[in-house]
Amino acid sequence: QVQLLESGGGLVQAGGSLRLSCAASGRRTFSTYTMAWFRQAAGKEREFVAAIRWSGSSTYYADSMKGRFTISRDNAKNTAYLQMNSLKPEDTAVYYCAAKGESWDSVWFRAPYDYWGQGTQVTVSS
Repeated sequence: QVQLLESGGGLVQAGGSLRLSCAASGRRTFSTYTMAWFRQAAGKEREFVAAIRWSGSSTYYADSMKGRFTISRDNAKNTAYLQMNSLKPEDTAVYYCAAKGESWDSVWFRAPYDYWGQGTQVTVSS
């Protein structure tokens, strides 16, 4: 079992930045997980944001986040991060951290992810 706890959300003006953190705890070693961020805006489906391989050697982003968001991880701290720059009002959503096994297949799909955090709200004002 793995527990994921997001933090770092809040209210920011358009063009601003936030860094989200996802702290993992549990019996399995954090460094063996693929980690990802998803988000869900009010009234919309949960959508993929970014993923990072267990080693940190590979990342993958949704097209609309490329160049603005950066996913990273620190396996020594059992923490994944999402640096969000040039934020837009349409980035307003609850952001969720997710974890799955080592496979790098289909990282953009929700189904393979076994563990989810509770989410952190990000609100971008215009």
